[in-house]
Amino acid sequence: MKIMINGIQSNLRFSSAHVIPGHESCGYIHGHSYFVDVEIEGERAGDFEFVVDFKDVKAYTKAICNELDHRLLIPVYNDLIDIKDFNKKSDSIFDLKEEKTVHFKIAGKGYSIPGEDCVFLPLPYSSAEELSKFFAETLTKKLAEKYDNLEYVAVGVNEGIGQGAIYKKVLDD
Repeated sequence: MKIMINGIQSNLRFSSAHVIPGHESCGYIHGHSYFVDVEIEGERAGDFEFVVDFKDVKAYTKAICNELDHRLLIPVYNDLIDIKDFNKKSDSIFDLKEEKTVHFKIAGKGYSIPGEDCVFLPLPYSSAEELSKFFAETLTKKLAEKYDNLEYVAVGVNEGIGQGAIYKKVLDD
């Protein structure tokens, strides 16, 4: 059986700025008011024969949205982003969160931004495609702590009505 959660109606939203380094129009810092849709398929189980409790899915998804809301999303593993005093191969992105000010260059343009205004993502891009994969993988890990009856978790991250990306994470048996 499949359950679906509509992000607009369930208030699974966040507003963030991002940049897609090297892209003709998206290579400049700009923002979106995102909404997140979730689809989960699995066997009905438990006392109430739910696939999954809607409250859990909404709470876990909202927590991710809240972490990204009103922040600049920085895809740390993009080859065109150079973060001062940070080695992508050996340093932890968690260390970046502790920086008062983060200094970085995107395709040669320099930026200095308070660290608390940023979310450092372990991604090559902050595109809808990569964000949907990030949400699906993060949500799947959290759901797996409580549910063992799920077949897949699909998450759609929409940059606006009518445009977004969906990533489907199939769970291994």
